[in-house]
Amino acid sequence: MMSLQISNNLNNAPWVSGRSLGPTRLQTRGPVVVRVAVGPSKGRSSDGNGIVLTEESNEKIKASSVSEKSTVAVGGDEDVYGEDFATEDQIVTPWALSVASGYSLLRDPRHNKGLAFSEKERDAHYLRGLLPPTIADQPLQVKKMIHNIRQYEVPLQKYIALMDLQEMNEKLFYRLLIDNVEELLPVVYTPTVGEACQKYGCIFKQPQGLFISLKEKGKVLEVLKNWPERHIQVIVVTDGERILGLGDLGCQGMGIPVGKLALYTALGGIRPSACLPVTIDVGTNNEDLLEDEFYIGLRQRRATGQVEYAELMDEFMTAVKQMYGEKVLIQFEDFANHNAFDLLSKYGSTHLVFNDDIQGTASVVLSGLIASQKLLGKSLADHTYLFLGAGEAGTGIAELIALEISKQTNTPLEEARKKIWLVDSKGLIVSSRKESLQHFKKPWAHDHEPIKGLLNAVKALKPTVLIGSSGVGRTFTKEVVEAMSTFNEKPVILALSNPTSQSECTAEEAYTWSEGRAIFASGSPFDPVEYDGKTYTSGQSNNAYIFPGLGLGLIMSGAIRVHDDMLLAASEALATQVTEEHLAKGLLYPPFKDIRKISARIAANVAAKAYELGLATRLPQPDDLVKYAESCMYSPSYRPYR
Repeated sequence: MMSLQISNNLNNAPWVSGRSLGPTRLQTRGPVVVRVAVGPSKGRSSDGNGIVLTEESNEKIKASSVSEKSTVAVGGDEDVYGEDFATEDQIVTPWALSVASGYSLLRDPRHNKGLAFSEKERDAHYLRGLLPPTIADQPLQVKKMIHNIRQYEVPLQKYIALMDLQEMNEKLFYRLLIDNVEELLPVVYTPTVGEACQKYGCIFKQPQGLFISLKEKGKVLEVLKNWPERHIQVIVVTDGERILGLGDLGCQGMGIPVGKLALYTALGGIRPSACLPVTIDVGTNNEDLLEDEFYIGLRQRRATGQVEYAELMDEFMTAVKQMYGEKVLIQFEDFANHNAFDLLSKYGSTHLVFNDDIQGTASVVLSGLIASQKLLGKSLADHTYLFLGAGEAGTGIAELIALEISKQTNTPLEEARKKIWLVDSKGLIVSSRKESLQHFKKPWAHDHEPIKGLLNAVKALKPTVLIGSSGVGRTFTKEVVEAMSTFNEKPVILALSNPTSQSECTAEEAYTWSEGRAIFASGSPFDPVEYDGKTYTSGQSNNAYIFPGLGLGLIMSGAIRVHDDMLLAASEALATQVTEEHLAKGLLYPPFKDIRKISARIAANVAAKAYELGLATRLPQPDDLVKYAESCMYSPSYRPYR
C-alpha cells in the first residue's frame, strides 16, 4: 500500500511517490479521503494510472492540512478543486478523490459487479450503503438488461445504452452480448454502427480508444504511452475514409474499431484489456462534417501523399511495434482502396497485419461458397464468377477464390483467375482497359470485348455466382436476378455491401425475383422471407464469423506474419461447421449462437497452419488446439473478491 507523504514546504504541497501534486485543500469530513492528480485513464484501474491511496486516517490528513478554513462553492459543496479561488484564466490542478469506501470500485468498469457483490464483499470493500440491500447475480442482471434494451425502438438508442453499459460494467456487457449475440450483433456492429459513426460527434461522451491526428506527428510513441494498458495483443485501426458504404466520416469512424474489438472479445475471447481501438485523423473531405459544429475531428481537408499521410502511418506502425512487440496483431479497417492495398503490401512482410475488408471479407465469402458445393453438386472450379465492384473487397474475395481453386485443382493461379470476372463503374474489366487500370484490378483484365453495365455482363458471361461488393444499393435489379435465374437452376447471389441501405438487393427481392430458387446471403442481416407458402432464411456473410477466430489463432500460436494459407484454413474451418440441416434451411453459414465454438475451431485451424508454415513462436505446439483455444478465451463471469 502506498503512503501519502505531506511536505511542509512553502506551498504545503502533498507528494505521491515522490512527485509533487501542487497546492490543495484536503477535505476533513467523512470517511478516509486522499487526493491524487489525475493521470492517463479511461475510467479503469490500471498500472500506474489513477493511483488509489487508502488507510490514511482523517486525523493524520487533518493535521497536515494547509488550513482548517473550508471554502464553499455556489452549490454548497466544498471547493475541492480550488476553482472558486482561481480566476478564469488561472490554472487549477484536476484533483481526483478516492474514498476508502469502495465508491471508486463501483466506478471501475473492469471490476464493478453492480448488485452482484455478496454480503461479505460489501463488508470487505466498504460498499454498505452505496448499494441497495438486494443481491442480484449476473444471470438476473443479464435478464434485466436485455429487457431494458428491448424497450428501445430506435437501434441507435440500443447502441448508446450498450456502450454506456460497457463503460459501467465490462463483464456484464460481454456476458449480455455473448448470451444474446444474434439479437445484439446488428446493434453493436453493422448496420447500427454505421449510423453511430455518422452521429458520433453528437453521441460522443468519453474516449473508447486512441485518436492520433496530424497534431501528434512526431509524438505517436508518447501518445501510445498515454493508453493505460501495456499488454496489447490486437489493434484495430482506421483512418475513416471509407466507413462501410457511407464514405468519408473522418474521425467519427472510431465506432468501427470500437465495435470490431467488442466482437474480438465477445466472439473470439480476446481479453478487453488487450484490445486497442485507434483512429488516425488526417482530416476529412466530407463537407457536411467540416461544417458540423459537433464534429470532433480535425477541421481540414484530408491529407494525402508521402509527407503527411504516409509519414504519420509509418510512425504509427513503427511505434506500435516498439511499444507492443512484433506479435501484436494490427487490423486495418475501412481504409480507401488506394491506401488499403498499399498499407497491406508495405507492412505485410514486417508486421503482423490483416485487412478485414480485403482478407476477412474474402475468407467468409469463400467459406459460404465452399459450403454451397453440397447444395449445388459442383466444385469451386465448375463455377463462373461475376463481381459488381472491383475495390478492396471485390478483388480480395476474387483472389482468395482463385487461390482455393488453384489449390483444389493443382492449376496455376493465373489460370484459376480466368474463371472470375469483375465489373467496375466503367463496365467489365477487360484486357483492352489494362493500361488505365489500378494495379489491383489488372490481374482480372481478361480477353473479352468491352461490356457496359451489369445486366449486359450477366447476359454475356452467364455466371453461376453473382457477388456484389460495390457499396451501391439496389444494383441487383429485377432484370439482373431474373437473367441469373434463366440459365441457373439455383443461382448463387451474394449481396455483400453494408449497411442494409447499401445492399445490392434485399433477401425478399432475391427470393421473389428468382421464384424461390436463389441461394442468397448478404452482408447485413435480413428477416426471413415468406414466398409461395415457404419460409426462406438467408445467410449473413458477416466478417464476424472469421476475424475473431483468426485473431485468436494468431495470438495463441504467437504468429509473426499472416499468410494466405491461414485465411484458407479459416474459410475451410467455418465451412465444416455448416450442417445438412443448415443447408436445408438455405443457410450457408452456421447460426451465430454457436459462434464461440466456431471461433475456437477456426483459431485451431489457423494456429495449426501457423505451426505448419513455421510462423508460430509459442512452442511446443499444444496437442489439442481446439481445447487450447477454448482455454485461452476470456470469460466475462464475475469472480469473487477477497
